[in-house]
Amino acid sequence: MAPGQGPAGGRFSYVLPLRMTDASGREELTEYLGMLATWCDDLIVVDASGPEVFADNRRAWQNPVRHVAPDGAHASLMGKVAGVLTGIDLARHERVVIADDDVRYDPPALGRAIELLGCHDLVRPQNFFSELPWHARWDTARTLLNRAVGADFPGTLAVRRSTVRLAGGYDGDVMFENLELIRTVQAAGGDVVAPLELFVARRPPTAGHFWGQRTRQAYDDFAIPVRMAVWLTIVPSLVVSAARRDWRSPLLATFAAVALAERGRRRCAGRSVFASSCSFLAPLWVLERGVTAWLAILQRVRYGGVRYGDSIIPVAAHSRRWLRQRTTTVDSEVGGAAARARPRARSWPARAALPLLPVGARPVRGT
Repeated sequence: MAPGQGPAGGRFSYVLPLRMTDASGREELTEYLGMLATWCDDLIVVDASGPEVFADNRRAWQNPVRHVAPDGAHASLMGKVAGVLTGIDLARHERVVIADDDVRYDPPALGRAIELLGCHDLVRPQNFFSELPWHARWDTARTLLNRAVGADFPGTLAVRRSTVRLAGGYDGDVMFENLELIRTVQAAGGDVVAPLELFVARRPPTAGHFWGQRTRQAYDDFAIPVRMAVWLTIVPSLVVSAARRDWRSPLLATFAAVALAERGRRRCAGRSVFASSCSFLAPLWVLERGVTAWLAILQRVRYGGVRYGDSIIPVAAHSRRWLRQRTTTVDSEVGGAAARARPRARSWPARAALPLLPVGARPVRGT
């Protein structure tokens, strides 16, 4: 693959937003960036690390990597969004790949994602863990269940720069920022595709980081009310079954969860990257989500949102209806083609971060 070109010959930009607290993982990431630089002629790392780590990263990632700090104009509760929007502003190409710092593309996957941007506005690849410690197998069960009923939410997206900019960017004061970007593109009239066979590797987190994400990820499902309603029924159903000494229902539910996960594993060549053992962990993941969904409810009642760093984020992601109501479209014709709705650029309303409050305290709400 020539620098910046996929199999279809399209040039692209690669945006990597990150925030590091120390040097752990820098050596491996530096190696990956070196490989990326041979495939991509516009590699942008938007670094929100502290001054010392930022300076060390700059020394490690010199040309051809563009190493920049997030633009303060895009500051938001979810710092990653500021990094993404900064990178999109700086991107030299229309086709942009956005990826977390644990995502590891290879040339075929990059080429396929860029090729799909030729006829779509946003591409949702399918992540899989390149290594499988126990917690990665556990989390893979979630991926398989998502694949069984639709598509998973990856740590990387590919977008058309013009579509995001014409939509006025997307809101960074939400917890489920990837879903917010997907829905914003859709509300702006963009076309979204989720090819289940477009596999992109991801390095697993540490076990400690995995546990720290449990309630926050459950909070994401406030943006998908039907799913949240399902999770909230799990613990009460188990309590009722135990009170009635009815073990048949939980046993049937266990088999159903395994079967559904295995269906997701077998879809679109999934068996090539997903281990069969992950399907058997689906019941444990469902039980975990049933518990953490109630913990997410507790955080919402107690704090008015979910705790993230030193702040509280109230909104998981906005609904499509909410986004459509804030997107004004106009008809236009381009080159004699059929009219296509295009959004008027807008800016998101500024929202100050809510500080963490003592247990039992109530957040102060503005009028």
